[in-house]
Amino acid sequence: MAKSKVNTVFFCTECGYESSKWMGQCPACKAWNTFAEETIQKGSGKSGGYARQESLNKSNPVSISQIEMGEDERIKTRIDEFDRVLGGGIVGGSLVLIGGDPGIGKSTLLLQVCQNLSNDHRRVLYISGEESLKQIKMRAIRLGEFSDSLMLLCETNLAMIEENIKTSNPEVVVIDSIQTMYEENTASAPGSVGQVRESTAVLLRIAKSTGISIFIVGHVTKEGAVAGPRMLEHMVDSVLYFEGDRYASYRILRGVKNRFGSTNEIGVFEMRQDGLTEVKNPSEFMLSGKPQGASGCVVACSMEGTRPILVEIQSLVCQSNLGIPRRQAAGCDYNRVNLLMAVLEKRLGMQLSGCDAYVNMAGGMRIVEPAVDLGIAMAIISSYKNKVLDEKTAVFGEIGLSGEVRAVNFAEARIKEIEKMGFERCILPKASMPHVKSSKTMKLIGVDSVKEAIEQI
Repeated sequence: MAKSKVNTVFFCTECGYESSKWMGQCPACKAWNTFAEETIQKGSGKSGGYARQESLNKSNPVSISQIEMGEDERIKTRIDEFDRVLGGGIVGGSLVLIGGDPGIGKSTLLLQVCQNLSNDHRRVLYISGEESLKQIKMRAIRLGEFSDSLMLLCETNLAMIEENIKTSNPEVVVIDSIQTMYEENTASAPGSVGQVRESTAVLLRIAKSTGISIFIVGHVTKEGAVAGPRMLEHMVDSVLYFEGDRYASYRILRGVKNRFGSTNEIGVFEMRQDGLTEVKNPSEFMLSGKPQGASGCVVACSMEGTRPILVEIQSLVCQSNLGIPRRQAAGCDYNRVNLLMAVLEKRLGMQLSGCDAYVNMAGGMRIVEPAVDLGIAMAIISSYKNKVLDEKTAVFGEIGLSGEVRAVNFAEARIKEIEKMGFERCILPKASMPHVKSSKTMKLIGVDSVKEAIEQI
């Protein structure tokens, strides 16, 4: 029998590039200081998840015309917000990664998905490497009734997990979490770069060869990215991030990668004592508690995937007593706020260089779409001049460096959402006016520049 030999290699934590020595810059992804040392074992007869082919049958090429599709290949979870982010439901044989901060509700969301699937008489296997069976049962009691179709397993050895999957033959498997799993033929510790990569490769092989849909929970780093090699996100079919403040009630499920649907969809949830509840109307939820008659408050419309959402933009501008004025932005791009303030100074002659400025997206939403530029600018102007914008007015539009208001996409959908929420006026780019229908209950005001827009304040 050949003796096993333990070698030390270095993996790039961003892309998974392997090197025999440490390097300051990764030659593959050009990232600096990302190499981590790992130990691997060679000569033991098996080389890990990538080379394990003993359970795979021989595959041959098939003509695309010979592949038959059923009427509905997706599994509905009966959680509409979750299905929306996935692109309409769970695709058979898919591997989905869900990341989020500790305590944000990842395990609770997946347990509710398992609850609905099991109540629909679908076989579900929930595998936990972090909690005992009694701890999972305690959390399940809080969520409601479960059927016998849901099976629980506490295991971290992927070889044992694969045997249990073959024995129980479930339709959906949940792995909580990938950082606790380990592959026997990889010598490094669970949670390391090598183990995460090999474990994901084994789960990917299981999903594609058996047609079982697998959800894996991933921890995140302090920068907000999923811990482990960046290649992990390239291997899976979908990547979902569960966002929000753990001390607040709202939660946002955002899709950043999806091979079976849009990558811009979001799902909005509210954390309650009995679990996560869907927010059917996010616009109403985000505008709840809006102050009456306060300056610096403007309602803007943003598109998240195919869904228009109204958000309240708050701004506070005051004279600064510091040598360098303070600027802060919560829920939007800080550099974008500075750019818009520079446009207001240059094109409108507003003296903002000596003022502190604070911009906040109420409700905890993070908006990066340029269509909220007009809302941010009007909120800053409203606070600076201490003038209140009409409470029945909503705005949207992108602002250029010349102070012009540029057209944005999905103008018709935005106007319908604004009208549905009971607003009576809408300030929008004049270039978008030919692409929208006139409204009987709402006045549409087209503007070419920021100067025209502030005349409405």
